Amino acid sequence: MQTLSIDREPVELYKLLKFASLAASGGEAKWLIGEGQVRVNDAVECRKRRKIHAGDVIALGEDTYRVTLTPS
Repeated sequence: MQTLSIDREPVELYKLLKFASLAASGGEAKWLIGEGQVRVNDAVECRKRRKIHAGDVIALGEDTYRVTLTPS
């Protein structure tokens, strides 16, 4: 499991995918979510603006990421 660091919470799911380079653009991130390819805390997530907090686990394909908070 890999780590994704955020500097504030909450962060919208599609923005997290875009800024973590898991999607090439916001549009691609929204498409991945809409197609049911993203899981949050082991459940398929279809809400593009789902609020992500430290401790959440994001899965895309075979890759899993734990979100951590790194205060700025």
